[in-house]
Amino acid sequence: MSAVANSRIRLPAVSVVIAAFADDRWNQLGDAIQSVRSQTAPVLEMVVVIDHNPGLLARARREFTDCTVIANTGARGASGARNAGAAACQGEIIAFLDDDARSSEHWLAALLCHFSRADIVGVGGRIDPLWSVSRPRWFPVEFGWAVGFSYQGMPEQTQPVRNVWAGNMAIRSSVFAATGGFREDFGKVGDVARPEDTDLCLRAASERGVWLYEPTGNVGHWIPRQRATFRYFTRRCCHEGQGKAALAALDGAWESTAAERNYTYRILPSGVLRGLRDAAGGDVWGAARAASIAVGFATTAAGFAAGWLSATGLPLLGRLHRHSARVIGPADRAPAQKSTQAAKRAVIASAPVRVP
Repeated sequence: MSAVANSRIRLPAVSVVIAAFADDRWNQLGDAIQSVRSQTAPVLEMVVVIDHNPGLLARARREFTDCTVIANTGARGASGARNAGAAACQGEIIAFLDDDARSSEHWLAALLCHFSRADIVGVGGRIDPLWSVSRPRWFPVEFGWAVGFSYQGMPEQTQPVRNVWAGNMAIRSSVFAATGGFREDFGKVGDVARPEDTDLCLRAASERGVWLYEPTGNVGHWIPRQRATFRYFTRRCCHEGQGKAALAALDGAWESTAAERNYTYRILPSGVLRGLRDAAGGDVWGAARAASIAVGFATTAAGFAAGWLSATGLPLLGRLHRHSARVIGPADRAPAQKSTQAAKRAVIASAPVRVP
């Protein structure tokens, strides 16, 4: 149940962290901040973190006087910047929003209401595309993750999931601190894309509770012109495959790819069939979308195989069936705890949220 539907739920105090690094996203950063100002739920504070860009830092401090604007003095990249922002927060809940995203007015209300349940460690919401140009007709919505929005086949109702995305995430500050936050040596820096949000979710849920996906807690994400090309699409698929392989080597292949296997077996075939049906019905681009799904999957799989070999030095075949690999946490768990928590994660891993 969302807070929009039940306003009697007491919402916890929330701090919103927005990490920024690029001068050319200034207008989008302003939109993101304004969207937080317009929330129906009260916001304790906004923390804007500038990632190793002194000029942008000075400008943000001049312009955004109602925000706490700080520099990321730690490791360069999304993980370090978000950790720096979280360290400056006072709220019971920390919500993360990307600097090129725009939240809906009920975004926080929809996410925060679920924290009345003690077993919820965090909640994430839907990410809608804000194309700067029209969506290419060859682009399959099943690959929305490749350019930064929720893909066709994600849950349409509130439900437990393995992980959510850092661009639309709320987490208990106590859990964030206990897990050590995002890994600063494992995240997005430049063109390197590693799923630091999935890693955080796995570690946070391993001993402490459940993640929820709340589709009514939605934000829009700007998709620039350069992401609307087939070249970007294939490059991004390869990079994401490599990043997912690094995660699998870190947190265990079986657990790290559970949602992706479901996505591959269930969502991609239906997307191919939909594209072919569209083509048979007179939409000539339907076949192109079906072909793009095949290319995207093959490119992602190739990136995963190459990344796995690079990370482990081991052949991929024969490894994914072993789901006894432990999830790395701040402290080792006893064997009995590991098996119990693995069983719990197996139950919630059937809902895909992040893909390779």
